[in-house]
Amino acid sequence: MGFCRGSLVAVVLTDTHAHLDFPEFEGQLDAVLARASEAGVQRVITIGIDRESCRKSLAIAEKYDNVHVVVGLHPCSVMEAGAMDFLDELPALARHPKVVAIGETGMDYHHLPSRARTVQKEEAVFNALLAGTAEATEAEIADGAMKSAQAEAFKVQLDLAVELGLNVVIHQRDAWQDNLEILRPYTGKVRGVFHCFGGSPDDAAEIAALGHLVSFTGIVTFKNAALVQETVRSVTADGYMAETDCPYLAPVPFRGKTCEPAHVRLTVEKIAALRGETLEKVAADTEQTTRVFFKL
Repeated sequence: MGFCRGSLVAVVLTDTHAHLDFPEFEGQLDAVLARASEAGVQRVITIGIDRESCRKSLAIAEKYDNVHVVVGLHPCSVMEAGAMDFLDELPALARHPKVVAIGETGMDYHHLPSRARTVQKEEAVFNALLAGTAEATEAEIADGAMKSAQAEAFKVQLDLAVELGLNVVIHQRDAWQDNLEILRPYTGKVRGVFHCFGGSPDDAAEIAALGHLVSFTGIVTFKNAALVQETVRSVTADGYMAETDCPYLAPVPFRGKTCEPAHVRLTVEKIAALRGETLEKVAADTEQTTRVFFKL
């Protein structure tokens, strides 16, 4: 998983969004973080998604000096047993000295119950919706319950971020307007970063106008990523960060394999190429933005 490209230009980078507690990294973190360091990735921010994930992430950060943590409840975790009760425990975890933000939180309509079915089942549900059957009602109720829980969890975590003076890592998928509607009243009180951003330049400009940031993953290296590549070119130097979202979304040439923090260098290199800037400039810009946002 190394780069094997001879001597690398010396830069300092941060992977601002990793999931080091996930099973893909179990028993491998010494090697994973060593490879990151070799690639110039001197700091990793690992993201909790629920009670167990946050606790594991904090344990990792206590072992490794260069790992920091974001704690929160992921919108896709809100319907799990005891998930909403975890929000009562979150303030105590968020006061841990290695915690640098709240999240990831936000709204995700891509994984609603009615969508978490096979294509055939989705077609059956759609037909049922047209017919107004009991199955349609059940699907609507399940979706509504999850949306409501996501919104409640998002607001609770935004309030906590304001209380503690921390910023927020935002997850948004297929819920753009509802995400912004919930976030807008917090303008000037807390900043957010829309992680794994894949939207248009206009979307990024709307986010920036509200005082928030975007963060780019290895998707920017994909051949079919013309829209987000255009967005990379459009954002201001202080308007974005870089991440892996590992173990997912490995950049080219590792696409389809397990992603890891070292790979953020490839994303930053691609960003530099797209913007017509040097690697050193993009590294310096993203590091400055990262330090300010996470108060490092």
